[in-house]
Amino acid sequence: MTGVFVHPQALVETRRIGAGTRVWAFAHVMKGASIGRDCNVGDHAFIEAGANVGHGVTIKNGVTIWEGVTIEDQAFLGPCVVFTNDLRPRSPRARGAKARYASKDWLVKTRVGLGASLGANATVVCGVRIGRYAMIGAGTVVTEDVPAHALWLGVPGRLAGYVCECGGSLVFKADAARCAPCRIRYVIRRGTVTRVD
Repeated sequence: MTGVFVHPQALVETRRIGAGTRVWAFAHVMKGASIGRDCNVGDHAFIEAGANVGHGVTIKNGVTIWEGVTIEDQAFLGPCVVFTNDLRPRSPRARGAKARYASKDWLVKTRVGLGASLGANATVVCGVRIGRYAMIGAGTVVTEDVPAHALWLGVPGRLAGYVCECGGSLVFKADAARCAPCRIRYVIRRGTVTRVD
């Protein structure tokens, strides 16, 4: 792992970490997890075997990323974001559940898109896809797919607006919007936001 910083009090069991990534104290990255280049993994984060993290991702303190979760490049995971990977969890040691966990059929995958941001204490129920550059508000519970550029708020989370790649608000007039801070233009058609270059 050339060019990777691992704090002496972190537990890193994988060798699949890209150059420029930093793993801070008390984080635990299991064997079989994958983390790309130039990421930052905060204190007390946990990344399970079978989780995949792209390049340039920020993972703040206390985040849990389980097997079956994929985080695409440049995503931001705020403090204590929680993912799940089982829609009907039981203890595999429970008499009635042992057979269910004999294979990986229970595993439900989740994907966070390029540049998406998840606020502090957001909870993501497995099986959803969070679109590119979507923004999930602090404390939001994500129970369904989130469109690209959507601002998603509440319990359960619902569409509350749209955001630019830079994070600025998008206000559509007819089917067009321009971000005030960065001036990027967008169109919206049938609920799908697309950047206009």
